[in-house]
Amino acid sequence: MEIKVKLFASLAETAGWRESSIQIADGATVLMVWAAATREAALPARALCAINMDYCVLDAVVHAGDEIAFFPPVTGG
Repeated sequence: MEIKVKLFASLAETAGWRESSIQIADGATVLMVWAAATREAALPARALCAINMDYCVLDAVVHAGDEIAFFPPVTGG
């Protein structure tokens, strides 16, 4: 199935891209999408992810046509 992947801020800078479409097997999780899109790069601790603009957990299952976004850890004070 085809899904859209978006990376933001430092994740995009490190990967060298911001948006891509990838093919992935049915039943794939968000973490599997990260691995496929980044060629197995380590996901930073406390990174955030979203499916279709709703925050989700890494073991959430994705579906054809979904947009998966990854955000670097956020700090504040």
